[in-house]
Amino acid sequence: MRPEIAVTGLGLVTPAGHTAEANWSALCRGRSLAAPDPELAGLPVDFSCQVTAFDAAAELGRSLARRVDRFAQFALVAARRAVDDAALDPGTWPAERVGVVLGVGSNSLSTYVTEFGHLGADRPERVSPLALPRSVPSMAAGEVAIDLGARGPNFTTSSACASGATAIGVARDLLRSGTCDIVLAGGSESARSRMTATCFTRMRALSRRREHPQLASRPFDAARDGFVLGEGAAVLVLERSAHARARGAPIQAVLRGYGAGADAHHPVSPHPDGAGAERVIRAALEDAACTPADVTLVHAHGTSTPLNDAAEAAALTRVFGADSPPVTAAKGVIGHALGAAGAIQAAYTILALRHGAVPPVANFEGQDGDHKLDIVAGQPRPVTGGTGLSCSFGFGGQNTALMFTTD
Repeated sequence: MRPEIAVTGLGLVTPAGHTAEANWSALCRGRSLAAPDPELAGLPVDFSCQVTAFDAAAELGRSLARRVDRFAQFALVAARRAVDDAALDPGTWPAERVGVVLGVGSNSLSTYVTEFGHLGADRPERVSPLALPRSVPSMAAGEVAIDLGARGPNFTTSSACASGATAIGVARDLLRSGTCDIVLAGGSESARSRMTATCFTRMRALSRRREHPQLASRPFDAARDGFVLGEGAAVLVLERSAHARARGAPIQAVLRGYGAGADAHHPVSPHPDGAGAERVIRAALEDAACTPADVTLVHAHGTSTPLNDAAEAAALTRVFGADSPPVTAAKGVIGHALGAAGAIQAAYTILALRHGAVPPVANFEGQDGDHKLDIVAGQPRPVTGGTGLSCSFGFGGQNTALMFTTD
């Protein structure tokens, strides 16, 4: 029999706040946090969802904060929060049995742009010797391991915007195989650079509602026109349930199912009918030994782009038919954190199950097409039962689905 995998702690750093409580309150208000972004001033799209009031030096100490890039700063703070939440003591845990798996969608473009600027000005002596260790995607996981003394497997998953969700699935496999007793898993990203915003704008992926940025991100709404750049991190502490109970840790949720696969269709566009998304959702249901009728809420990928939302809606409609469970999508509130998005969604799904409520989708006024999903709008909706599905999709047709239960 496969061992049950428990979530015993979670940590969050997002535009909605730096604690689980702050994030939950912001989600339930259902209002977008998009605002003009000084980093993007003068560009065709000059707004984003930013992590604010984040003092890296106060959180991490001046030396560590200076050494690591912003995406790694987020990961370090989220990991510390998760470990505290799980009542773990890194000073006494079996370090060789503790792994770290973090998803990152890209390296730090901000660091690269700054340092390439020195080269462009013919000033190679000004390039920082920290440029590479600050920007390599794997350094978020590496710095977390150094900070907490986790000497087990340590690596980074990169499956575009599914990276954080993929990391959680990989962590589950490390625990099931007996390789680890504890794994810190999640994702971190800070891609609010002028280059990133320009690239996505050129691809017509970002919303252009410059006059009303708070109305820009509107998952599944008929008037959606693109996503809003976000940033942040989420880290979950995963253990075998037997291990957690043996140390007296409260179990916040159980990771019941995981599905992963590829569209094998197009570099950036999803399969129009959502076939790949449907396959991984059904795989997660099968892995969890659940039927669609068992699902009490869906946290959709919901980017607010025309193609992605349509494909995801098609997949969910075929899986659930006319009996759609309540559907939410946090990107309306916090924007799209790219490689961290799936991990943040996983944490939000667990919070929704624990609170017995589904947060509303910001800016949702009505669906288009033939898809009749039960989109939650306006106010949080109470739900009974504790089975949540979280969906994450990305460039290259990367598809991941996670199933959590609290019953």
